[in-house]
Amino acid sequence: MANPFHQHRRILVASLVGTTIEFYDFYIYATAAALVFGPLFFPAESPSAQLMLSFLSFSLAFVARPFGAVLFGHFGDRVGRKSTLVASLLLMGISTLLIAFLPTYSTAGWVAPLLLCILRFGQGLGLGGEWGGAALLAVENAPSGWRGRFGMIPQLGAPIGFLAANGLFLLIGMQLSEADFAAWGWRIPFLASSILIALGLWVRLKISETPEFSRALAHEPPVSVPIGELIRKHALVTFAGTFTVVACFAIFYLATAFALAHGTTTLGYNREQFLITQLAAIMFLAAGIIIAGIRSDKVSANQVLGWGCAATIGLGLIFGPILGSGSLWLVWAVLSLALFIMGFVYGPLGVWLPSLFPARIRYTGVSVAFNAGGILGGALAPIAAQALNDTGGTPVVGLYLTMAGIFSLAGLKLARKLVHNQT
Repeated sequence: MANPFHQHRRILVASLVGTTIEFYDFYIYATAAALVFGPLFFPAESPSAQLMLSFLSFSLAFVARPFGAVLFGHFGDRVGRKSTLVASLLLMGISTLLIAFLPTYSTAGWVAPLLLCILRFGQGLGLGGEWGGAALLAVENAPSGWRGRFGMIPQLGAPIGFLAANGLFLLIGMQLSEADFAAWGWRIPFLASSILIALGLWVRLKISETPEFSRALAHEPPVSVPIGELIRKHALVTFAGTFTVVACFAIFYLATAFALAHGTTTLGYNREQFLITQLAAIMFLAAGIIIAGIRSDKVSANQVLGWGCAATIGLGLIFGPILGSGSLWLVWAVLSLALFIMGFVYGPLGVWLPSLFPARIRYTGVSVAFNAGGILGGALAPIAAQALNDTGGTPVVGLYLTMAGIFSLAGLKLARKLVHNQT
């Protein structure tokens, strides 16, 4: 039998390139928010207040994501996965590109942060339909026994997009002075996103519809209002899926956006050194995703997620103290551990979440659960960590991870019970 990865190479590349662009676009905003957006767009009385406002604009996309999930899920379940994925990519990409041309507060006053927030909302709206469609594109084309490994392919877009975003910021920072970076250097990664968008569109326009969706349409007409059926018949399992997602978002944004901002301000690390540290740590996320994807086919995605949630609870107890240890080597170690554990709570989601919903409303169900979980785990993570730091210092910031792990483990157990009762 031929290797399924080779047989479905174009499909898998199309699912991977979308999530790579998603995380590249999303993380260049997170990096810029941590490094320069505060003083450029949000005048305030103190650097801490500027950083908080910058993180609030970062969180705005998480508010938009569920709206995008409903919007793109509606068309993904009625029209098809392919055309919906093209539309979500365009919205996400155009919003990102336009950020490169924004005026700052010093030149445009309150119009500057308003435009920034509008484009950030547009990013989130497009993102709301991106991950669910990319996961379905991979999983609904997977042969028997390969769903876990196919489902991990779009998840690998996270470390690849992170490497591209952080690597570009690192190169720019090494070549430019602080003044030039703040004046115009931060715009370059947003401009560079246009290359990735063109590549993504080229690949996605060449793929066909998924077999499972085509069979579902042949069996019965599409649901007129997918979100309505989701609420009527699958509300509780959507709720369980939402809470299961919390841990992966919490780990990612505490180990990346918050750690970068906190490390280069409160802890006083050099920006380039800290970016290199994170680039080295992100490889452990890729390793965790691959191992988790393989194990999901060997045992079950549910069991692998359980391991990851339990590890997240313990991680939260040591994350803060080690982050504030004063040793960059120890910081690298705890970030590497955190991102490796994230592989176990993120890698299996590509196959686990679709298994909760029938094909006729799967795009909507997966997208709503994933993006609602993003609000709880991602949008609140940097803000909650900053608040914990202001209250008890760096040693307590990891307690948010412990709570996220508990919520995700509870959601996983509830989902397993609901699926067992249905069968």
